[in-house]
Amino acid sequence: MQVTELSAEGLKRQFKIVVPAGDLSAKVDERLVELSRTAQMPGFRRGKVPVGLLKKQYGQALYGEALEQAVNQGTTKAIEDRGLRPALQPKVDLKELAEGKDVEFEVALEVLPEIGKLDFSDIELERLKAEVPEAEIDETVQRIAKANREQKPVDPPRPAQKGDAIKIDFVGFVDGTEFPGGKAEDYVLELGSGSFIPGFEDQLVGAEVGKPVDVKVTFPSDYGNKDLAGKDAVFKCTVKEIREFVEAPIDDELAKKNNFESLEAMRKAVGDRIGQDYAQVSRSMIKRQLLDKLAETHKFAVPEGLVESEFNAIWQRVEQAKKNGEKLEDDEEKMRKEYRDIAERRVRLGLLLADVGRSNSIDVTPEELNQAIIREAMRFPGQERQVLDFYTKNAELKEQLRAPIFEEKTVDFILELAKVTEKTVTPQELAKAARETEEKPAPAATN
Repeated sequence: MQVTELSAEGLKRQFKIVVPAGDLSAKVDERLVELSRTAQMPGFRRGKVPVGLLKKQYGQALYGEALEQAVNQGTTKAIEDRGLRPALQPKVDLKELAEGKDVEFEVALEVLPEIGKLDFSDIELERLKAEVPEAEIDETVQRIAKANREQKPVDPPRPAQKGDAIKIDFVGFVDGTEFPGGKAEDYVLELGSGSFIPGFEDQLVGAEVGKPVDVKVTFPSDYGNKDLAGKDAVFKCTVKEIREFVEAPIDDELAKKNNFESLEAMRKAVGDRIGQDYAQVSRSMIKRQLLDKLAETHKFAVPEGLVESEFNAIWQRVEQAKKNGEKLEDDEEKMRKEYRDIAERRVRLGLLLADVGRSNSIDVTPEELNQAIIREAMRFPGQERQVLDFYTKNAELKEQLRAPIFEEKTVDFILELAKVTEKTVTPQELAKAARETEEKPAPAATN
């Protein structure tokens, strides 16, 4: 087998590989001998079929098998002998293909770039840290108490008031005709909750049990059902019961109802949860800072094939957004340029993080991957077993869960090496900074 390098430009490599006809014939003959030991044909005992007859019947298929092996072996030899790391599956172009003649083919591929030694000690980042105000814990505990309120029938009877829970039957009409989905019985509605069409609940304030009420409303112009959007409607309602809420005391009993040992333990858990939310926001922001700095300071060529693949994935989502009626940039050429820059940035950062992880032996443990699969399964109550089985049998899906874990661990590794200062801010300042970070466009990729 003869391997000749035709070109080496940037990250692209091209080889010509020639496989002597004798090598292929020898491989075919070898397979025929193997086959003859077990082959069985009418008129012959097992293992006694003449090799010539087998060649006549199976020779073409065996030649194709030998050719495929030769192409794979030749491609592997060209790559391994030169210590190359392909970015994508190599492309093979058969030039000469005729039985009895040497086989000539060309292999074209792109290789991963050599990023070199990386030093992150000069990267300066700022991590925002927000303390959890007692007032926010108070508000959350009050919401818990509100969710645990009990209801009791109003006594003595009176008209419905804002804040009451009323049980109603209703039927909706548009232009005098009942419309689908506009009817319910024994529906419990909290007046003032804003859960119905604007104006609906207000017109039931003052209603009395057993007395019909016509509620006249106009569906919003952006209502989900296009057949009803912007149209006037009348709901014929009957109040069947009026109940008032009894506030739940904020005490240890409330905590125990919510699976906490005491009110103090519940308040601590609430504070920890809010703190975790703040920490997640802060984490997202410093990660964005880090990726921006890495994109600014590390310039290297990236494989065009990877960029094209990433761009196509992004553009498919753009096309889907168009179909869904989303308003997008009118200048498609400009959009394509912007998204291609984003694709290049993503590929470059992905290769950089992968190189950091590989060179520092960062990996995702089976336990971490299993935990991710379990978290994913928990998103589908009642179907956990099916989801677990699905991931267990699908290596590609497991890889989709592994990749973000690997990325987060690599980011953590770099953050440990970078110069990170902490700045204490209020929750409002943290939220404002997060919004500004979210609205800030990703820097364009540059070569």
